[in-house]
Amino acid sequence: MLLRYFTNDSLAHASYLVGCQATGEALVVDPGRDITPYVETARAEGLRIVAAAETHIHADYVSGARELGHRLGARLYLSGEGGAAYPYVNELDHVLVKDVDTFHIGRLRLEVMHTPGHTPEHVSFVLTDGGAEHPMGIFTGDFVFAGDVGRPDLLEKSVGIQGSAEKGARQMFRSLERFKKLPDYLQVWPAHRAGSACGKSLGAVPSSTVGYEKLFNWALHHKEEKAFVEALLEGQPEPPAYFAEMKRMNREGPRLLEDVADPQPYQADPDKVRTWLDEQVTLLDLRSANRFADGHIPGSINIPFNRSFVQWAGWLVDSKRPIVLIIAEQQREEALRQLRSIGLDHVKGVFDPEIVSAWKESGRRLSTYRSVDPETAASKIEKGEVDILDVRTQQEWNEGRIPGARRILLGHLPDQAEKISGDKPVMVYCKAGGRSAIASSILSARGIPVINMSGGFDQWRKKGLPQEKE
Repeated sequence: MLLRYFTNDSLAHASYLVGCQATGEALVVDPGRDITPYVETARAEGLRIVAAAETHIHADYVSGARELGHRLGARLYLSGEGGAAYPYVNELDHVLVKDVDTFHIGRLRLEVMHTPGHTPEHVSFVLTDGGAEHPMGIFTGDFVFAGDVGRPDLLEKSVGIQGSAEKGARQMFRSLERFKKLPDYLQVWPAHRAGSACGKSLGAVPSSTVGYEKLFNWALHHKEEKAFVEALLEGQPEPPAYFAEMKRMNREGPRLLEDVADPQPYQADPDKVRTWLDEQVTLLDLRSANRFADGHIPGSINIPFNRSFVQWAGWLVDSKRPIVLIIAEQQREEALRQLRSIGLDHVKGVFDPEIVSAWKESGRRLSTYRSVDPETAASKIEKGEVDILDVRTQQEWNEGRIPGARRILLGHLPDQAEKISGDKPVMVYCKAGGRSAIASSILSARGIPVINMSGGFDQWRKKGLPQEKE
């Protein structure tokens, strides 16, 4: 047997290629949309991908199951539990699996275990190698992570199904009771690691074992359902806005990548940019926050192209509006791949960063915003020169904040910016300065005078400046 791990660090997503070397057949578990890494690895190992298996309808990335079915003729094994339905699968070879069903990939045996909680349809796959008497591991998807379990509140918070969070938490408790009965030696292969919004305290290790999770995973220590439900629902992070769209897309079937047009690269043409801004495109500048602050095209927003880029793009970019990028040529391909991984396919144009200089040279004005250190920010606050905006999470806010601040979560700022009068400059802060820089670009695009507090609340606190907490 061959097992390969694949990690998309930008989404903290893990997927797996498992192959039977005796027959040359292979399966991909919880594939991402870009199937190239699986295809290339299988080819290098002398394997054919004949199937894909999904633990549930994913909310945080576009599934590659349809892509594998269409391009390779792979059979799809999808959950038939919890009322799940997939309109797109009739065009493909597929099997809807239920609890205790089994299927084979060559000599490998996979048994389905219905593990609802994160979602009603969620299943896990218990893997047994060849003629072995005992299983080797379990693909747990978003059921059990290293150190945590899947959140049960997404259907309620993202999709609006009232009462589903508590119901899911109760289902999770019962699913974990089944999990505890599995052999301690069984390896655990989850679909996410630290950094994912699908749980609240995921570990960074790529795999675990049932026995280790019994010892160290907080969720497996609860013996009473009521206390477990309260603990699981408490403190879950706010789900990104794009999760609801991902659920819909993965249920109905995402567009095939062959149908997604590559954007047109443009020379430095300020008139073209002006026309597109008039047409209400999202002009997305991926340069560093410092370069953006020093000068940017009015109306553009800034999400620096770093590890958190795609997650903030999912939060902040309107999926219904065309996108135009400003990004260096050598980063273009990867940026497009990341945007497509969450279904942001409608990028209609790309400009090199020199477009910003060309805009200025054409006689047009560049927008800027200032950054100040915490001491300067404190002075401005004391003099009443600024309004204060905190873009952190509720938990961060509760643990300490600048007196007089109002809080709008960064991910909600595009929809709530109208609450900010702009009568005074808005001094924005977060934990360390990254999120507040993105927020500053959003406010600047709306013509609101803005100041970013560099170093964030961490530096404010270190300087011993005034704070309050719940």
